[in-house]
Amino acid sequence: MSKGKVLSFPPGFLWGTATAPTQVEGYIENEWTPFIAQDGGTCQVSCDHYHRYPEDIEWMSRLGTNAYRFGIEWSRLQSAPCAPLNQPELARYIHLLDCLKAKDITPMVVLHHFSNPPWINAAGGWTNAATVPAFVDYVTKLVAALKDRVYLWNTFNEPDTYACVAYLLGGFPPQRKWQLGQFRQVIAHMAQAHLQVSRLIQREGRAGRKPEVGIAKNWTFFHAYQRFSPWDRSTAWACHYTFNKFVLDAFLGGGRRQGSTFIGLNYYGRVRFHHFRAMIPASGTPVKTLRDFGFVCDDMVERYAEGMGKILPYLHQKFKLPIYITEHGAASDDETFRKRDLQANLAALHRAMAGGVEVRGFFYWSLLDNFEWQFGYTKKFGLLGVDFSDANLPRTMKPLAEAYAKICRLNSIDI
Repeated sequence: MSKGKVLSFPPGFLWGTATAPTQVEGYIENEWTPFIAQDGGTCQVSCDHYHRYPEDIEWMSRLGTNAYRFGIEWSRLQSAPCAPLNQPELARYIHLLDCLKAKDITPMVVLHHFSNPPWINAAGGWTNAATVPAFVDYVTKLVAALKDRVYLWNTFNEPDTYACVAYLLGGFPPQRKWQLGQFRQVIAHMAQAHLQVSRLIQREGRAGRKPEVGIAKNWTFFHAYQRFSPWDRSTAWACHYTFNKFVLDAFLGGGRRQGSTFIGLNYYGRVRFHHFRAMIPASGTPVKTLRDFGFVCDDMVERYAEGMGKILPYLHQKFKLPIYITEHGAASDDETFRKRDLQANLAALHRAMAGGVEVRGFFYWSLLDNFEWQFGYTKKFGLLGVDFSDANLPRTMKPLAEAYAKICRLNSIDI
């Protein structure tokens, strides 16, 4: 990054990385186990974080991070509704937490990240209201086991993405399309579960400080490419209403806001529509075509750093809650591009904080190149590269990781 003005962050600001169990652990039994991604890959071994988390925590320490957002896989811990927790699997997660503590790395635990136990899926997943008490039972037992080690709890990661891609777009299991009623059921049931377990965590948590709990909401800006196209403007509005407004209202509207102590924001960029088509690589639009339109994209979406500076004040003013950037990253083999993107988004984040928005931490997605859901291994988000052609799955530090390590250690960025 070029030398210039230094933007410093508050003492105690969390600089972290993030992963999800299905994407990195391997040796997992949930709805993703038999799933074959677009590149022919599966999650069955992935990064083998399941066995290699001590090594990966050493990498976190080398990066200078002081926080790690990771998921605990429900399917490992319960074999049936209201069953006792699997003690060997619980012990492994406890050891992971103890390894983090030994390196002064603060954990943020994610309770649901796009996957469910087989017995939940067999009963209809989150379209079934019975999933709510089953999840509450699981979390009650997990919090009792971990409350001395964890104070940051993230109940649901991107409920909007999960419900949309599983029940509207068909990219996630159970791969249903245009089931708007089921999409709404999933959001409603997850919101009910969030409220119940949030109260439980606030009541029972005691890891040396007051517990914090919230969802991680993916925010995407939806715009029309041609501002005066009524059809594309209508499409953008419908997407904004469904995936942003409806979901936020379900989890945080009215008195439900009292069920959260923070908002997690996952922010990547925006989607613009042209003749009803989403102009992003993730929807199949060739990168060359997007460049011809003047779009700046990674391998997934259009980058829109100024959006970071817009959404943060909006969330702050609307909900009056502290915010964590629970995910931000770019998928690209161009490390110079990724460095510029990180710098631009952190500069926008800093401006929002200078304007009065309370942001307590930033988690880069992701620690490792990993199994990126329906795309498989073609989307490279990692700070650490993983050679999936080598059975030993060696990790290597990318140039962006060096830049991020400097930010973490100095608690500042140069612009």
